[in-house]
Amino acid sequence: MSEIKEFEDKMTKSVEALKEEYSAIRAGRANPHILDKIKVDYYGTPTMLQQVANISVPEARMIQIQPWESSLIKEIEKAILVSDLGITPNNDGKIIRLVFPELTEDRRKELAKDVKKKGDNAKVAIRNIRRDANDFFKKQNKAGDISDDAYSDAESEIQKLTDKYIAIIDKAVDEKTSEIMTV
Repeated sequence: MSEIKEFEDKMTKSVEALKEEYSAIRAGRANPHILDKIKVDYYGTPTMLQQVANISVPEARMIQIQPWESSLIKEIEKAILVSDLGITPNNDGKIIRLVFPELTEDRRKELAKDVKKKGDNAKVAIRNIRRDANDFFKKQNKAGDISDDAYSDAESEIQKLTDKYIAIIDKAVDEKTSEIMTV
């Protein structure tokens, strides 16, 4: 049934959204993906940071940003300061460095809680998709568009998908939590 595929696509998108959120959570190590959502004012146009600078990770706890135009240094610094990164940029006139402090035990626990909460929200999204799918097939069954057997098969197929995606989310939560808690 092509309808089941549509619901599976929605579940896949929920998991991808969760993984994208996780890539923005810093775990004490420098991860250039935390800069993915930062936009810089480039001649009056909000532009993604990756499009105006070279971003590298020379050390485990440092991100280096080298703008292609030195006039952008102030704009990039401003964009980083107004973002929710919580890191103060340092620059030498040519390169901006973001040095990530070692995470404290309390901060690690706080981040782990946040990871779990985001995971729980993703599970709720998956379960909502399951509910929508079951409602969809129930309506089709009541209207006589599909047989009772087909309805039962669709329901069990949706449950299998739900279990599969919940397991993927649990695995992602565990991986990110262990990454955060590793000193």
